[in-house]
Amino acid sequence: MSVMSSRVLRMSAYGELLIGQLEFYWDVHLRPRLEGLTDDEYLWEPVQPSWTVHRDATGKVVVDHGDEPSPPPVPTIAWRLVHVGVGCFATRVSTFFDDAVDAPMFDPRHIPSDLPGTADAGLAFLDHWYGRWHDAIRALDDDGLARPLGPNGGPFADDSMLALITHINREVMHHGAEICLLRDLYRAGMVTR
Repeated sequence: MSVMSSRVLRMSAYGELLIGQLEFYWDVHLRPRLEGLTDDEYLWEPVQPSWTVHRDATGKVVVDHGDEPSPPPVPTIAWRLVHVGVGCFATRVSTFFDDAVDAPMFDPRHIPSDLPGTADAGLAFLDHWYGRWHDAIRALDDDGLARPLGPNGGPFADDSMLALITHINREVMHHGAEICLLRDLYRAGMVTR
C-alpha cells in the first residue's frame, strides 16, 4: 500500500468519525434539548449587559456585536443560536459549497439576510443551515476532505476541509452547551426581569 493510499484511507476514516460526531451531538444532545424553546427563553437576558438579537429601525433582525469589551457581554440563547446558524453553518456553506458569493469566509456577504427574531424562526433557521452544512460535508469524498480550503479560507487557506469540520464541531458543541446551560438556568428560575 502506498503512502498516499494510506493517507486517503485515514482521511476517509477521520472524515467519517468527525461527521458522525457532529450527527450524534446534533441528534442525541443538542437538537432534542431545543424542543419547546419559547420566545421568552430565546430573548431572555440573563444579566446586563447581554448581547441578543433585535429589530433595527427598518424592522430587520440584527445581532449585537462590535468591538468586544473585556469581559464580553453574556449572549442570550438567541444570540448564540444565530451565531451557530450563521458563524458555523451558513457562512461556511456559502463560502465552500455555494457559488453565489465568491469571497473569503469572513466576508459579510455570506451572512443570510433573514436572521430569526423568534424562537420558532430561530429553530427553523438553525435546522435549515445545519441540514445544508451536514449534507454538503456528508457528500465529500476523500479528495474533498483532504483538499485545502484555498483562497476563500483566508488565513486558513492551507487547512483542509477536514480541519474546518473539526473546528466547526468544536464550535457547535461549545455554543450548544452554553445554550443548554442557559435553558437550564431559565427553567430553574434564574430569570431576572
